[in-house]
Amino acid sequence: MGFGSNTFQVEAWDVNNKSKGRKKDGEETGCWVKLRFISGCMSSRSKVDSSMSGTTNYAESKSTNEKSRDQKVVSEVPSSNTSNGGTATPSTPKWDEELKFSSQLRKFTFNDLKLATRNFRPDSLLGEGGFGCVFKGWIEENGTAPVKPGTGLTVAVKTMNHDGLQGHKEWLAEVNLLGDLLHPHLVKLIGYCIEDDQRLLVYEFMPRGSLENHLFRRCLPLPWSIRMKIALGAARGLAFLHEEAKRPVIYRDFKTSNILLDAEYNAKLSDFGLAKDGPEGDKTHVSTRVMGTYGYAAPEYVMTGHLTPKSDVYSFGVVLLEMMTGRRSMDKSRPIGEHNLVEWARPHLGDRKRFFRIIDSRLEGHFSIKGSQKAAQLAAQCLSRDPKARPSMSEVVQTLKPLPNLKDMAYSSYNFQKVQTDRSGSYNSRNGLRTQGGFVQRNGTPGRHPSTPNGPQASPYHHPHPSPKPNGKQQ
Repeated sequence: MGFGSNTFQVEAWDVNNKSKGRKKDGEETGCWVKLRFISGCMSSRSKVDSSMSGTTNYAESKSTNEKSRDQKVVSEVPSSNTSNGGTATPSTPKWDEELKFSSQLRKFTFNDLKLATRNFRPDSLLGEGGFGCVFKGWIEENGTAPVKPGTGLTVAVKTMNHDGLQGHKEWLAEVNLLGDLLHPHLVKLIGYCIEDDQRLLVYEFMPRGSLENHLFRRCLPLPWSIRMKIALGAARGLAFLHEEAKRPVIYRDFKTSNILLDAEYNAKLSDFGLAKDGPEGDKTHVSTRVMGTYGYAAPEYVMTGHLTPKSDVYSFGVVLLEMMTGRRSMDKSRPIGEHNLVEWARPHLGDRKRFFRIIDSRLEGHFSIKGSQKAAQLAAQCLSRDPKARPSMSEVVQTLKPLPNLKDMAYSSYNFQKVQTDRSGSYNSRNGLRTQGGFVQRNGTPGRHPSTPNGPQASPYHHPHPSPKPNGKQQ
């Protein structure tokens, strides 16, 4: 949920992300964006908004094109499970009748969390989650009392902006769902706070932030093996929701910004405010208001409002493509014909030679040939226009299991070298460049190669520092 014109989503739980800003084309610097964002977060804690919010908007601190890309898909499809009428949430709701989670969650007072986050001070700000700002805090290992920073248990405290009944419903959905579900690939909900109009959630802290940040905002690209490890972990999370939970759950908002990473690059799904109970018995779908994110939502769901587990499978296919290509699902800064990642990549996925063209060029051939072919085939299946032709998430897990450990690197293959040569030749002829010793030259002056966006030092394969590697065992 947004804060109107001051809506920003710096990445959830990510300490590093809040210090980065935009550098070109008159875009705001990191400090200015941060100040505006903090202003929105701070003011939201004291503001009671009695109006209903019909949409949930995860706009981020990006350019206009990027903001439009990440806006929520909202359609006025009648819902069989939810109602959008009514007034703002009362300050003392009958929440005891609404909360259905198990007693394993800790109940915090607002003052506990205020002290744990050092009064929600700006340097504790991590970013924005699904319905409010996220702050870093410290609490007792097994209790609720705040402790000195750097001691006890590090947590992420998510506040709720006061957006009326819709905000309360999303808060309630997340508490009831995560309070009853435990899995290694779901972010752990530690506890909650509900006092008058205050709604807060307390999660485990995820030190490596989001997959989105690592794919699109960091200089060094994630190694292929770690990308596949993350894909496998996220797939296991979805498979648990669809097939192993007591009642099937449809996540409905699977995207890179909702995949958080622990210290060992294990993926965990976060932000369950839009999750819905899946169909049971002889029901084939759930009819609901269409909500999701542009570029990720399954086309049949957007058109009809019919939600099934295969809607999540489609979204997984989009994210898998993003991991393979290093491109965002929607990017209007790309050339015409390449704005929509799925439509641009689809013709290449079934071609064993052409699919090399879509693999993230920053990897410079340091990816498995067999693994990338399997990933491309899997992405094509997940993105099938026929929902019934898409695999189940348990089938996705089985396909992904061997991929992180494959070592047949593409840089030594003839097909990859030919693609690289063709790519460089096309780039050079288009820009009037010539090459010498593998480096692009303009008027005789060495420059960066097109496959290394920030010069040869932008790649971990030319960099003196090692690539990030998981310390734990493959899951």
